[in-house]
Amino acid sequence: MSRTYKATGINLKTQALGESDKIVTILTREFGLIRAVAPGSRKHNSSLGGRSGMFVVNELLIAKGRSLDKITQAQTLKTYPGLAQDLGKLAASQYLAEIVLCEALSEQPQEELYDLFNEHLHRLEAVSSANSFGVLAHLAHGVFHLLALAGLTPQVQICCLSQRSLKPDFTDPNWQVGFSIPAGGTVSLEARERLRKEGEREMRAEGQRSGGAGEQGKINNQYPMPNAPFPMPNAQTVVVHRQEIPVISSRLGAMELALLQHLSQPEIMQIDGARDCNWLSVEQILRQYAQYQLGRPIRSATLIDSYFAANHDATV
Repeated sequence: MSRTYKATGINLKTQALGESDKIVTILTREFGLIRAVAPGSRKHNSSLGGRSGMFVVNELLIAKGRSLDKITQAQTLKTYPGLAQDLGKLAASQYLAEIVLCEALSEQPQEELYDLFNEHLHRLEAVSSANSFGVLAHLAHGVFHLLALAGLTPQVQICCLSQRSLKPDFTDPNWQVGFSIPAGGTVSLEARERLRKEGEREMRAEGQRSGGAGEQGKINNQYPMPNAPFPMPNAQTVVVHRQEIPVISSRLGAMELALLQHLSQPEIMQIDGARDCNWLSVEQILRQYAQYQLGRPIRSATLIDSYFAANHDATV
């Protein structure tokens, strides 16, 4: 007889199997990510039909199988009906679910990830439908917290080059700071420019020190002299390592940096003057950073683009 086990989990992904079954990918508190068959769940009168839907939290009794486990009983503990009633909320929830699927481990307890994901679904559902850009703010908040839980937090409080704190300057409308995805966060444009100039000075100084040695070395290599000295066996080579100039992925104004810096807080901070375009920029930065760190695209992000472009004439 197959062994059975109990688990509490939330459905993250479903796919059809055969004529009437589904394969459900579930994030459980006790065993992490599992895939199990919900038999007959696509039949209209199946007791597992609604319980195998997206973002349904169930208490499960699961039978171990050779290749796939099988759900034998499911008792629904919580649902998020408000997510399915709003396209923006649904797209944001699927977006977060994709990140969870990348981060979750199998056969290991995932209590923190489970609780964090449910908390952000609850917050998304509670956003007023009239405030659609509140969805975008809560999405950015959720993405930042999921990245932080995985140890992938972007550095937004200090400059990745100088390690000095960065404070948005709201008095200068042209003030900007860079964000470098490969470097892992924010970069002071002034510090980057200083590094570039220092590199140029070092290159010029090396060229002056070498003088005409390059041409003489070329002559000696092509026409070696009979009595030319060979390098000593114990001679040491000095290698000079220069700090790499980070590629700037995007530039942020004072408001975008302020929003990014406040995302680490447990609750979303309301900042006076924050506009729709600011949240769009923040989401874009976090999206690109998350995709780079996770090594895969977030497919649901295209739904976010379509939703805000269609409903708010926004260019993402």
